[in-house]
Amino acid sequence: MGLEEYQRKRNFEETSEPKGEVKPSDGKIYVIQKHQARRLHYDLRLEMDGVLKSWAVPKTPPLEKGVKRLAVQVEDHPIDYANFEGVIPEGHYGAGTVEIWDKGTYTLKKRDENKIVFEIHGQKLKGEYCLLRFKDDKNWLFFKTK
Repeated sequence: MGLEEYQRKRNFEETSEPKGEVKPSDGKIYVIQKHQARRLHYDLRLEMDGVLKSWAVPKTPPLEKGVKRLAVQVEDHPIDYANFEGVIPEGHYGAGTVEIWDKGTYTLKKRDENKIVFEIHGQKLKGEYCLLRFKDDKNWLFFKTK
C-alpha cells in the first residue's frame, strides 16, 4: 500500500501525527492503539514491508483463545506511528484521542494474501494469533490460536 493514502488524509501542519516514510528494517514492531474517535476502537499495527500494516478492531482485542474479532484493514501507517499518543484535532481524519493500549514485538509464522499467523510478545497480548481475510478485501477475522 505505501504511505500515500495515509499522507493524503492528513494535514501535518495541524496534527501531531508523524508524517513518516517507508523505512526498510528488520524490526517486528507490534502495537495496539486505543482510539477514541467517532466510535471507540483499537488499531492493530504490525511492522511489515517498511510500514505498519493496520487494522481497526471495533471491540477489545482477543485476550483468550475462542474470542474472534472483526479487523478492518485500513491504510498503512509510518513506523514512527507506533509511538504516537495524543489528540487528533476535531475536523481532521480520525479526530479523537489515541493512546497505546499494548506494545511489543511479534514473530511472523506465516503470511500470504489471505492469512497472517504471528506470535505476539506484548504486555497484554501474548501467544499465537491469526488474521484471516474474508472474501471482502478489507475485512479480516482476528483471533488467538494458542
